[in-house]
Amino acid sequence: MSVGEEVRTEQGKPQQSLGTSAARNLATTTKSAPQMQEISSRWLLRTLPWVNVQGGTYRVNRRLTYAVGDGRITFVKTGDRVEVIPGELCELPALRSYEDEEVLSELARRCQQREFEAGAVIASFGGQTDEVFLLAHGRVEKLGTGPYGEDESLGVAADGAYLGDQALLDSDAIWEYTVRAVTACTVLVLPRQDVEQVAERAESLSEHLQQLRAIPAQRTNKYGEKEVALAAGHSGEPDIPHTFVDYEARPREYELSIAQTVLRIHSRVADLYNQPMNQTEQQLRLTVEALKERQEHELVNNREFGLLNNCEYDQRLQPHDGVPSPDDLDELLSRRRGTKLLLAHPRAISAFGRELNKRGLVPETIEVAGNRIPTWRGVPIYPCNKIPVTEARTTSIIAMRTGEAEQGVIGLQQAGIPDEIEPSLSCRFMGINEQAIIKYLVTAYYSAAVLVPDALGVLENVEIGRWR
Repeated sequence: MSVGEEVRTEQGKPQQSLGTSAARNLATTTKSAPQMQEISSRWLLRTLPWVNVQGGTYRVNRRLTYAVGDGRITFVKTGDRVEVIPGELCELPALRSYEDEEVLSELARRCQQREFEAGAVIASFGGQTDEVFLLAHGRVEKLGTGPYGEDESLGVAADGAYLGDQALLDSDAIWEYTVRAVTACTVLVLPRQDVEQVAERAESLSEHLQQLRAIPAQRTNKYGEKEVALAAGHSGEPDIPHTFVDYEARPREYELSIAQTVLRIHSRVADLYNQPMNQTEQQLRLTVEALKERQEHELVNNREFGLLNNCEYDQRLQPHDGVPSPDDLDELLSRRRGTKLLLAHPRAISAFGRELNKRGLVPETIEVAGNRIPTWRGVPIYPCNKIPVTEARTTSIIAMRTGEAEQGVIGLQQAGIPDEIEPSLSCRFMGINEQAIIKYLVTAYYSAAVLVPDALGVLENVEIGRWR
């Protein structure tokens, strides 16, 4: 504006006082600390009991078990054709630890693809078990016979499950339940006859199957652990059995995982722009928040120690109707003693709420750290947005018993590391480079361990998009 030029308002009238835009040049603004949308409640980190680990490794010792492991099978889909990954056949109990890739590839090629419509009977009670069914896609229900002859549900299986695996070890095995398709299903079938033909040519497979056939002869409890010989209810002076408790020869060890980054701050910013907030402190605060978000994500999803990947197969349940109903959560809670908490994606909690509304039920709530948390059967349901939601709008609900004393799930950390700002989290000065940039190494060490299999359970394939 030139000298003598008159300032006018928006209405064209001469301005009679100092404007706000000019006045702000002499005023001190009130500002907030830097905000960050990524920050979540992180209930898993807050509720998980943390155990201090020395030497960066935690070993879980268990009783010796003769139970053959099992798991989830992965498939490859090309167009409308589905194939099983050869190595995934090792998830079948009869092929666990079998390592001949050539033989596994031959077995994978012999799998036959079949399609079943909703309501179709895949296998009937009492029929001979001469085929192994690998469920590539869909949901099936196992039906047994009740005490008065009526049908009763024995559970639901979905993508990645297998049925009839006993056929590979017992030629006289029969179906102890009926398998009915709840939805349209894509199934790969591996006939026992084909496995026997391959075993005739592959000596390694024949020996492997013969060794496993001896396992059921071992005296075990219902968990597959070596039985402790006991006498009870006797009278007189019978011989008392001798026993001992054997341990696993190769217990699992959990090594602490790591998440870290290098924080860089220009020395000029650190020196001059520290009022009213310290720039270095704010940069470090937001970096630590992002690091903790990644830490919780890893605790849920990491392939080595993540909760979703370390849940045993027999502790994985499928919702009977797809949506998360009160009945499904009751079944999930019944699989373990002393469940301390449930973790679910917020959209899964919303879907569960809709099912409660349909039944006219109102869940109780408890106050935790100033927050009202919904509960089911007295067990709090904490939101966790790190639990993935698939493109098909399905997710999982996690149930946990926690703590070392309860043989539950625990978090692992190592407190007392150099330059520690929080337990197992450090910020280490790395120097100043030739561009006058200060560098800090920010590191977090963590992991999680499941002490016994039934401490962790997962309700899988929960549908969150159904509103009817």
